[in-house]
Amino acid sequence: MRIFVVVFALMYSCFCHASKDEVEICDDSVEVSLLTCAPGSEAYSLYGHTALRYRDLRTGADWTFNYGVFDFRKPFFSLRFMLGLTDYQLGVVPFVVFAREYYRSGRAVTEQVLELTSEEKKRLKLALDENYKEENREYRYNFFRDNCTTRARDMVERALTGCKVQYPAERIGFVRDNGLNTLRDYIHWYTEGFPWARFGNDICLGFAADRNMTWRERQFLPEMLMEDFANTNIIGGKTGVRRMVKDTRLVVDPGVRFVKGGFPLSPWACFALLLFVTALVSVKEYRRKKTFVAFDVILMSLTGIAGVFVALFFCSQHPTTSTNLQILLVNPLPLFFLAKVMRRKAIIYWKISFVLIVLFFLGFFMQVYAEGMALLALCLLLRAYMNLHFRNTIIRTK
Repeated sequence: MRIFVVVFALMYSCFCHASKDEVEICDDSVEVSLLTCAPGSEAYSLYGHTALRYRDLRTGADWTFNYGVFDFRKPFFSLRFMLGLTDYQLGVVPFVVFAREYYRSGRAVTEQVLELTSEEKKRLKLALDENYKEENREYRYNFFRDNCTTRARDMVERALTGCKVQYPAERIGFVRDNGLNTLRDYIHWYTEGFPWARFGNDICLGFAADRNMTWRERQFLPEMLMEDFANTNIIGGKTGVRRMVKDTRLVVDPGVRFVKGGFPLSPWACFALLLFVTALVSVKEYRRKKTFVAFDVILMSLTGIAGVFVALFFCSQHPTTSTNLQILLVNPLPLFFLAKVMRRKAIIYWKISFVLIVLFFLGFFMQVYAEGMALLALCLLLRAYMNLHFRNTIIRTK
């Protein structure tokens, strides 16, 4: 795959040098389009994708500018992603290659041909060429604020020098009525049918994800930008008022999408089962008058390891993750007390845990928690109570 990327880069570089004079002409034979790709079934593709297409009907040049190129093989890719330090880059491939990839995955691609003047097309093309230079093509990716969709939007807006882009929200009487107001609402909408993907997102998002989004903030999603462009006017310049989009067409038909079967139980079912087991263990302990240390060690290890990932997102540069109250429940703290719990000398840990869980429940008034987290909190609360109860019983007996 890396070889193909290099080949396309060389092809495009040759094209840029060969067509420099043609770009200066930039007449009506050139079309500049926004490409919106339907969501896929992989976690990274659930929200769709956006790219820009530059097509010259006179010369046959047909290129796709894609700000969503990344390399999984980079050192510490996963860690950097969690910390919000992931670098994406602008990639350029022939449109036929781009379209074939989405055809194979069964994902439709909608093209919106933009109503740009010759000068604006030339300005956008030169800006894209400048952005594609090796020293400029890489950027710090941010899923909500600076991604493949917002980059495409910003490039189009910058080409409209001297004009105002009037989005639907700025026009009286145009109101989107889809019941989606917050970032979490939109995340849930796109992860419908993917409960564990939704859980993974919710466990990392904080209460900042539950505030109402502005119209522009919604445009980080490809389908939202496509919808907005379809109802947007460009005001100013020699043309007065014109629509942003002059033509819309389906360039890749929707096909058969193969969705891999996920884990058979939902997060809620898993945590309900855990709560049931915890209750049984606690009843057995009450009769036995002694806690099962092994059960606590297993539960603490699992929540502690999960807490490491939550803490990484909590400390990351991703917006909304640093306000996550779920860190009160899922955090690395249990890992530091495992040895003492095994020796039954961790009374301070159970007291701290009890307080944190109570604060977690109070957080329900501020944040929407991930599915099943309340059940997990009940499990941990029960474990803290049982350990504190038997510790106090021992003290009174002495």
